[in-house]
Amino acid sequence: MKYKIPREIRLQSSRTALTLVYDDLSRSLPAEFLRVYSPSAEVRGHAPGQEVLQTGKADVTITGLEPVGQYALKIVFSDGHDSGLYDWDYLYQLVRGYDTMWADYLCRIEAAGASRIPAADDADAQRAGRSCGSGGCGKH
Repeated sequence: MKYKIPREIRLQSSRTALTLVYDDLSRSLPAEFLRVYSPSAEVRGHAPGQEVLQTGKADVTITGLEPVGQYALKIVFSDGHDSGLYDWDYLYQLVRGYDTMWADYLCRIEAAGASRIPAADDADAQRAGRSCGSGGCGKH
C-alpha cells in the first residue's frame, strides 16, 4: 500500500488515546491497543510465530510522540516501551482494522488465561522507574 499520512494526529489530554484523522476516516486508538500491537521486535518477535502476547497493559498511557523522518511515528508509553516505529501504512492498518484486531486480542488474552490488568508487582516496578524497557519487568 502506498502510505496514507494522517491529516491530523491528536493525543487526548488524558493521554489514553491517539486520534488519527484521514480524508476517508478517523478513529481514536486507545493507548493499550497501540501498545499491545506495537511493531517492535519485543511484541512481534523476529519471525512469524515469535509474537509475544502483551498482558497487563490496560492502564498504559502515551507519554510521548516523536516523528521519525517522513515515514513514521515513535510512540513512548508509560511502561517505558518506546522501541516500536509506527510507519504510516501500519497506523492506517490499525485504524482500519481496529474492531477486528481488538476482538482478536481479547480472545487471545482469554485463551491464555491472562489479564489486561497489570499485576501488582508490575505496577510497583513502574512506580519505582523499573518498567518494561528498563529491565524492571524481568523480561529484558
